[in-house]
Amino acid sequence: MQQFSCCILVPTYNNEGTLQRVLDGLLERTTDILVVNDGATDGTAAILKSYTQIHQIHFPKNKGKGSALQAGFAKALSLGYDYAITIDSDGQHFPEDVPVFLEALKNGNTKNALYIGARNMAQSDVPGKSSFGNTFSNFWFWFETGKWLKDTQCGYRLYPLKEIEKLRLYTPKFEFEIEVIVKAAWNGTLVENVPVKISYDETERVSHFRTVPDFTRISILNTWLVIVAIFYIKPRDLIRKIKKKGVKKYLQENVLQHDDSPKKKALSIALGTFVGISPFWGFHTLIVFTLAVFLKLNKVIAFTFSNVSIPPLIPFVLYGSLQMGMFLIGSELSFSIENLTQPSEMMKHLKTYIVGSFALAMVAAVLFGTIGYLVLTRMAKKKMVVDNG
Repeated sequence: MQQFSCCILVPTYNNEGTLQRVLDGLLERTTDILVVNDGATDGTAAILKSYTQIHQIHFPKNKGKGSALQAGFAKALSLGYDYAITIDSDGQHFPEDVPVFLEALKNGNTKNALYIGARNMAQSDVPGKSSFGNTFSNFWFWFETGKWLKDTQCGYRLYPLKEIEKLRLYTPKFEFEIEVIVKAAWNGTLVENVPVKISYDETERVSHFRTVPDFTRISILNTWLVIVAIFYIKPRDLIRKIKKKGVKKYLQENVLQHDDSPKKKALSIALGTFVGISPFWGFHTLIVFTLAVFLKLNKVIAFTFSNVSIPPLIPFVLYGSLQMGMFLIGSELSFSIENLTQPSEMMKHLKTYIVGSFALAMVAAVLFGTIGYLVLTRMAKKKMVVDNG
């Protein structure tokens, strides 16, 4: 604990039946403990009076777990700690698992790491709603960050306090534990699981999770995080990679030399090209990432080729769409390429444009996809010859 300047942070609310046992178990290992009494209305305050060796924060009214954790983080930083291991006070976590987090931090490749306890959700005493909620949360964390974890809801965690301090965190209740790990991952913090034991003793465990309101809050948060991930985080990360490596090296490593088969790469090229030319302006990124995920295609390649409609090329895409539309509909329109970007001009030719846009998107997708497949197949064969000597 002292080596990494780490403390134990215990947010608690109306867990008088288990709080003393949890604190006594922690005190066998360290006195670097901070408890946040989140406005408890039971005997919590009386219990804490006897623990004068422990740092304490008392809220006059219940604010929620997120608020309690943020207050604890701020206090821990002011006391000079760099890390905080959070543990719930309802008795489900085992104090003897504290060294698991410290060992992970000691043996890891980076000190900018956030470790989350991974519970055995197949354990017989784990409630069904907890298992379902965890699976649901794991999926959205993967969608938002690109990283799959076994457990994203366990409250037994190690936080890098100085990195968490950099984040803008807004949620006050249980959803905070989702917000903080997603934003930490977006900000470059390694988020990993470590194995911990779990106990669900229904005779003493008190859960304050309200299924409908809290699940609704988590769902709203995930909706917002998905939007931010699609429209900002994923494009930002892609641009950073391209800038760091250069366009040529990026294409070689992430497109040409990627482990996906030539067929999968070609389909990803076709998908990106189709979406990029389609008339869904403002939604290209959302559509291409969503389709790439559900079709199990290469998201990076699909997104890269969806940028066929970047600003310098937009007038040519619009012009080609109108020409294709006139050919299919059999109409004649009078326009110039200079005024195609004017909304009033485009509205006059909306039907022609939409028909032509989809047609051009399909033609371009087939063309680029076919060329990509032929080129990538040839390169794969050449690479196989070289590798075989």
